[in-house]
Amino acid sequence: MKKKTIITYASVLLLVSGCVVKEEAPKVNPNTQYERVQDYKGEGYSLNNGEENDKIAEVHREEVEQAVKTFFIENYKTEVKVHNLVGNVDGVTVFVESKGPVHFYSFAIVPIDQGTGEVVPERVWSRDDVVEEGIREGLYRILFDEEFKRLEHYLEKVASEGEVVGRTVESLQNVGGSGYMTPHYTITSFHGDEAIKPVYDLYMNNPDSRKEELIRAFDEKSVDKEYININIMLFMEDKNATPSEKVLKRVERDLTEMEGIPRALYTLLINDNRVHKESFEGYKDNSLKTELTPNL
Repeated sequence: MKKKTIITYASVLLLVSGCVVKEEAPKVNPNTQYERVQDYKGEGYSLNNGEENDKIAEVHREEVEQAVKTFFIENYKTEVKVHNLVGNVDGVTVFVESKGPVHFYSFAIVPIDQGTGEVVPERVWSRDDVVEEGIREGLYRILFDEEFKRLEHYLEKVASEGEVVGRTVESLQNVGGSGYMTPHYTITSFHGDEAIKPVYDLYMNNPDSRKEELIRAFDEKSVDKEYININIMLFMEDKNATPSEKVLKRVERDLTEMEGIPRALYTLLINDNRVHKESFEGYKDNSLKTELTPNL
């Protein structure tokens, strides 16, 4: 099975229409292209050749937002809140957050007629499996509520000690778009996961299904950790600090020995303090990375 890379935190935006996220760490550019992770909320984010469509989308913002909300309701029976519009070469990429208990971030693309400058709301679309993946990840978060709470409590404790921090919630909302995301980690769920399929089907048939019904539909015995990754990304708190090997080894040891956290393959990244404004990218040449399978 082909695994997704963690190198690009927002790799879901390897889109179309010139909306390309860099697949390798951006080269170190002048400091003006970077911002402290604590301050970054998505300002300066851009997609290839999207400047003109960015302006058109703002003029038609109400129509664009309504088209995307309708797209998610009609195709995924999911209400969403629109957070941000970013022009791309053929239209506008719209970043959204789901409402309700199944929580995830995602995006849809509204084409813009390059001849007339008019938006084409009836042709809204999203990349294959992007929205479905977000729903699967939101469902996993519900199914393993206590396990994820335990993981989140641990990562919040590490961050509270002052050496590392996570991303801002605003940046996730405005330019995240990558399924289930928190300031400290994301979930990646792969298509073909038989354990989550009946739960996903139940949700799509009845989005109002109670948690108990979702749990009954889930076959925990068939869970294959190869189909779910948890990607932990931490940043140094000090703007001048280099990624800490000590923090990497400590978190790796703690997670390896920890019981009662989600069953998955884990990737752990420690970055310096900076985020590349245009790409939302935190991974760089000096970032530290390790992969682990906790003692589950």
